[in-house]
Formats: sequence, C-alpha cells, structure tokens
Amino acid sequence: MGNHVPASDIRAAFSAAMSSMYRAEVPAYGTLMDLVADVNDRVLTENASLRESLQASNALDRISDERHGAIRLGTPQELATMRRVFAVMGMFPVGYYDLSEAGVPVHSTAFRPVGEDALSVNPFRVFTSLLRLDLIADEALRAEAQAVLNGRQIFTERALQLVEKAEHNGGLDKADADRFVQEVLETFRWHDKAIVSADLYKRLHDSHRLIADVVSFKGPHINHLTPRTLDIDAVQDQMPARGISPKAIVEGPPTRACPILLRQTSFKALEEPVSFQGHDGAWHSGSHTARFGEIEQRGIALTPKGRALYDRLLDETRAKVRPAADGSNAAAYVQALRDTFRQFPDDWAGIRAQGLGYFTYSLNAKGKAAGPQGQTDIETLLANGLVRFDPVTYEDFLPVSAAGIFQSNLGDHAAQAFEASPNQKRFEADLGVSVLDEFAHYAAIEQASIDACRAALGRQEAAE
Repeated sequence: MGNHVPASDIRAAFSAAMSSMYRAEVPAYGTLMDLVADVNDRVLTENASLRESLQASNALDRISDERHGAIRLGTPQELATMRRVFAVMGMFPVGYYDLSEAGVPVHSTAFRPVGEDALSVNPFRVFTSLLRLDLIADEALRAEAQAVLNGRQIFTERALQLVEKAEHNGGLDKADADRFVQEVLETFRWHDKAIVSADLYKRLHDSHRLIADVVSFKGPHINHLTPRTLDIDAVQDQMPARGISPKAIVEGPPTRACPILLRQTSFKALEEPVSFQGHDGAWHSGSHTARFGEIEQRGIALTPKGRALYDRLLDETRAKVRPAADGSNAAAYVQALRDTFRQFPDDWAGIRAQGLGYFTYSLNAKGKAAGPQGQTDIETLLANGLVRFDPVTYEDFLPVSAAGIFQSNLGDHAAQAFEASPNQKRFEADLGVSVLDEFAHYAAIEQASIDACRAALGRQEAAE
C-alpha cells in the first residue's frame, strides 16, 4: 500500500534509536563514535583513491551511519520471533556461524539488508546468537536454565501485535512504524535486575560466563554496537588517549594495503551493578560483566578460494602462536600473523587475477564515451581500458574473530574445550527459514555488475 513506510526507513530509524539508547547506557560508546569519525575524516582526506573507490561502489555515504550490533538469545522461539521482527526492518539471515569450535556455546547468523539499494540506505546488521544448552555437561543446571528461559517473554505484547500487523498488511504506516521502533527497542534495553537468584547466577557463571549473561535477565540487552572505521590500527592506537582501554590484539587478518574480510577490536566489558532478589523478597547488590564497545574495519569479500586461503593462513598462524586472552603474547602473535599472511596477495589486481575476491565492474569515462563493442567479455573490456573494478565490501562476520571478541570480554578463562559441533540444519529449523549463502550472494553481485557493463557496451553474448 502507498502509505507504508519502506522497510529500510524503519531499519534506519531503529538503528538511530538503538545508537542513542546505547550512548546513554554506555557513555564510552559515544567516545568511540567521536574517535572513529575523526579517524575516518583523516583517512578520506589523505586517501583520494579510497574515496574514489567508495564513491564508485556507492559505499561512501553509508560509512558514518554504519553499525552492527550483537545479541544472544536463549530459545528457538526467541530466535524465530526475532527473525520476524527483523524482517519488518528489511533484515534477513545471512550465513551460519558455529562458535563452539572456538569455545563459545552458541551458533549464530547475521540479520542484515541484502540488496545494494537497501545497504546504501542503512547497512545496520545484528549478529544474533542462540545459546547451545546442549553443550553444557551439567544436566541439572541445563534443566534449571531451560526452565528460566521458558518462563520469560523478551518482546512486548505491542511489538508482537505490530509484527503480525506488518505481516498481514505487507508493512506499517508511519504511526505504527514509529511505535514499532520504540516497542522493539525495549527488547534490547539493559535491565539491572536479574530474574535468577544470586546462587543460580553463580552456578551459570561458573559453567560459562556467556550462559549467565543469556539466562539471567529479562531480555537479551544489546551487548555492543559497532561503528565502521577506515583505519582500525589508528583507532586502536588512539583509544587510550581517549580514556578507553582496548583489547590486546585486533581480531582477523593483519594490517594490509588492500583490506580483506573483517578486522575487529573492542574495549573491555564494563562491570555493571545488578541486583538479585533474595528469599526474603529484598534486592541485594551484585555485578555483571557483559557489554562492551567494538570497532570494525571491513575489506573485500573473498571467494571460496580466497576464504580457504585465509582460513589456512590463520590456522598456520595460530599453530605457531595462539593469542592469550590477557594479551601477554600479543606482539608475538601479531608478528606471526604478518609473516604468515605474506602469502596472500596485497594488491587488487593480484587478488582479482587469482580469483580470491569479489569485485564490481563499472564503466569508466572512456567506457561511457565508447560506442558498441564487438567483444564484451569482461576481460576484453578491462584490457581495452573501458571498465574499472572495485572490491565488494564484506558485509558478514568471522566466527574465530567473533569468539575472540567474546572471550577477551568474558575473561581469561571464558574459553572451554567444547567439541566443535556445527548444526546448521538444527539452527535453520529453529530459525524457521534457511540462511542465505554469502558466497552465492556476493557472486551474484559481481555477475550483475558484469552483465550491466556488457549490456551497456554491446549485445550481451551468451555465457561461455
């Protein structure tokens, strides 16, 4: 209907509301935002080619608004409902991540917009994890945690009504969209009163600190919001001067001239006051550590071949030096990472020639002025100087990096030796839909850009 608010506008409003709420709840987040803005302004001023590439790929204007958040859910029902909530905002599940391989008892997906137009309006994404109680050995504790989770409702009644209305009517009008944003925000709000006893909290915490975080509260409070920087090393270096203590290492690939995939850092999680209700009904003070600040730098999306090389090099690095949560071997790890990744080409032409990354193709000035071409395969058009290629931004996540962020903020002993147990089939059954395959999605983006160039420069030949 004509009076429906576009899903991307609802997403943008929700992202802005979330950012405002989190800034009020965690003042250091505002400091991070100011630091990232300063660094990004400097990079764009000093690096004209990067600015040009971001403009060519329609990514420049979205940088300052870009955020990702993260939440941890407790039950399949919460996950399935969250999928419906995000769908109202034009966000869909992309990718499956098994974090048990890195000692964290969750598996996850990323809800995000998937089309170029939607991403350009607002690229808000939420890394959404589902607790794996099946990985907890203590059956009695598992049953207690399950009972607590089964007894809570993390969505307001009005939020659920508006989701149903949007599904029935194909969208929401302005008044309902505004109310939807405010109602859904309540799910992500911090609650300082636990819904478990201090004793149960301690037992959950001793089993795994993340389990205590998921189970012990009324809702799945957003545990970080992440701005995108164009120079994460500069942000890492400058955080202490802004009164923020960063984690010891930047997760992901090393510093490169041509960034790949995703690099992330964060400040340590806050120890925040919470209350536990005693048997006498009185509330007693305690503390909980969960929420933190994170920053990311995004690079090119890698092909299956490129990702296999990345994974192999990361495994080789960690076989030499496994980063300690306390940062005691940070320098040795960073050096090993740098040395190992010399095997990965660090120029766009080399990455493209070896089929390691995805690119978009567009007509340059010469191509726009050219007439019809006899040959329009992309390599010929490149050789004739008619098109340019720009890296496709990686919009997704890395399970080892996510686990590293979790662990550095949950404490030195957070990691456990869970047996890696990916179960995408079970996750998708709980979710209610299949997740989008990120490689197929990026390949389609690249192919669409090739098709557009070929169509513009002559008859589109049948694919070989």
